[in-house]
Amino acid sequence: MTPEFVTIDWAGRPVSIEHQWVGAGVGAGVGTHDPQRPLIVFLHEGLGSLSMWRDFPERLCQAANCRGLVYSRPGYGRSTPRAANEAWGLDFMHRQAHEVLPALLDALNVRPDTSTVLNTPKPWLFGHSDGGSIALLHAARYGAQLAGVIVLAPHILVEDLSVASIKNTRQAYLATDLRAKLARHHDEPDSAFWGWNNIWLHPPFKQWTIEQEISTITCPLLAVQGLDDEYGTLAQIRGIGQRVPGTELLELAHCGHSPQRDQADALIAAATNFIQRQTGDSA
Repeated sequence: MTPEFVTIDWAGRPVSIEHQWVGAGVGAGVGTHDPQRPLIVFLHEGLGSLSMWRDFPERLCQAANCRGLVYSRPGYGRSTPRAANEAWGLDFMHRQAHEVLPALLDALNVRPDTSTVLNTPKPWLFGHSDGGSIALLHAARYGAQLAGVIVLAPHILVEDLSVASIKNTRQAYLATDLRAKLARHHDEPDSAFWGWNNIWLHPPFKQWTIEQEISTITCPLLAVQGLDDEYGTLAQIRGIGQRVPGTELLELAHCGHSPQRDQADALIAAATNFIQRQTGDSA
């Protein structure tokens, strides 16, 4: 299906957000979906976009009998690119969680507290890497408005391993065809890459942490990480488990930083089981 676009006001200007509805209860026409069906909102990684999820959201939503909302954050995909002079601050993930995501959910009329649709179900958040951290930050503030959260390879603090791998990615962007590969998924790959890479390698960012903030999360939470993750250790999801009582952890063998690619079947099975246990839906 062709992506749609919606405009939100953010950072003092109108921002166009590329998004797509997928999964069960979604029709063939633009914007046609069943507003009463459970919703999973997908939040991509630091270099991701709507298209880089490929068919995973559709597969998960069909298995879980849910509809899905996949979108590209500002600066990514076909969404409004980062302004030429715009450098992301240390709070860039907080701003996505507390400003952009609520504005998007409101604009699409799927946020329970503001929706004009009666009996709108609380959405699930499904975040990968930076998107996982954004999902956790949103849940820490707006957890009462969520059905639950599933995070893959999230960051709750900055590890030396993460910084070293991001430095290697920088060299790959400068010296290999990585830029051309990203250009398949981003209208302006430099906007996506340098916004992410510069802040992660900014020395003060080494002190970034959300360890204390996530302790306020009360909604159901599943945290997933590969044992071969090149961008983070198990200290990330185990740290979540220590700070958020009731968190379920899934550690996947033969899996790197992208469980949705490396262990898609196992992840779909675990996520579907988790969602259906929380909703009481065994379909």
